[in-house]
Amino acid sequence: MITIDFNRLNIKPGDKILDIGCGPGRHTCAAYRFPKVVAIGADLGFDDLLEAHKRLRLHDELNDHGGGVWGTSVADITSLPFKTNYFDHVICSEVMEHIPNDKTAMKEIIRVLKLGKNLAVSVPSFFPERICWALSDEYFNANQGHVRIYKKFDLIKKLEKQGVKNWALHYAHSIHSPYWWLKCFVGPTRNDSMAVNLYHRFLTWDIMKKPWITRALDKLLNPVLGKSLVLYFTKTKN
Repeated sequence: MITIDFNRLNIKPGDKILDIGCGPGRHTCAAYRFPKVVAIGADLGFDDLLEAHKRLRLHDELNDHGGGVWGTSVADITSLPFKTNYFDHVICSEVMEHIPNDKTAMKEIIRVLKLGKNLAVSVPSFFPERICWALSDEYFNANQGHVRIYKKFDLIKKLEKQGVKNWALHYAHSIHSPYWWLKCFVGPTRNDSMAVNLYHRFLTWDIMKKPWITRALDKLLNPVLGKSLVLYFTKTKN
């Protein structure tokens, strides 16, 4: 499931792209499709990096890429092993809500970004996330733990204090919100709920087929029910 809108980033041949907290590599693989880029997926979880590695190798085998190069790295977002002002784009999707020391993480992802270049950050949006927390005491401990719920303008302000300027935002994945509410209602770690499993099958079908009717519905409902808040910034100072 791709959350970041890559079309907004103005990616050029030769650009270096970091997907920090890449998980199984969905955004890293999407970045690798752009012409002649360097796509780096980094995560603290070794098992997730192995999955990302497998996906990227599959893209190579299928020749489903832009002719650039890719790499993976074990990395802690609060202490990144990359040079200052190194990347042309940094993607941080659904990560910050897991990080206790988010201020240090923000400093790090901005430190490794070149001046004048793009940062894309997504987090669970406030309203759908608040419902999840209200429905289940387990939810914020599942999926590696959610330690906070961000409000839009608070998050923008925190990031801008570290040297970036927000220039765009949108919401994404509204039709995914009811799925998470169902999971929270029955128990977020259960896998034997018929309703949850049927909804998951529907979402998988939607991701694979991309029918126009669900695309239109998702776009219509995103401003209110979008599961993710997606923010775009430019680095303005070191």
